[in-house]
Amino acid sequence: MADRILGSSRDISGRKREYETTYILRPDISSEGISTVNTKVRHVIEAGGGSLLKVENWGRRKLAYEIGHFKEGVYVLEVINGSGELMKELDRRLKVLDLVIRHMVVRVDAEKKVVDRTRTKRQTESERRRVKRGLPPVRQPGEGRAADNEDGDDDRFDQGEV
Repeated sequence: MADRILGSSRDISGRKREYETTYILRPDISSEGISTVNTKVRHVIEAGGGSLLKVENWGRRKLAYEIGHFKEGVYVLEVINGSGELMKELDRRLKVLDLVIRHMVVRVDAEKKVVDRTRTKRQTESERRRVKRGLPPVRQPGEGRAADNEDGDDDRFDQGEV
């Protein structure tokens, strides 16, 4: 009970969450090599009960710093829906692949919750301030700074003829 941490992935075992996995492959890898790494990752995800939501091959890019005598690498981003145990297994498998020179796994759903919470907090604050000023809680169309200058041209800085 003492080691149970609220809000972590340990309080509900097997809970599916959204993760982003980015890995960098060796720059001398062929397109067949990229597809074999993608296939291996896909098999690990499916065996662990997860699902692959999106795969983006960002292509060959320059690294920020040299990694293992490589100055470039092939970047691949994958969005995965799965459990924490699956991510641990995927992390372990990516570490032992020689073609992968660096990888990172990030949980995304926690960030989305923070963004949603901040957005709703700002919206309720704005509505509260508007009601306090005697305005309707939601901004009406045409209200605000854009309504002051309807033609869209900002002529404050135009030079008059001399």
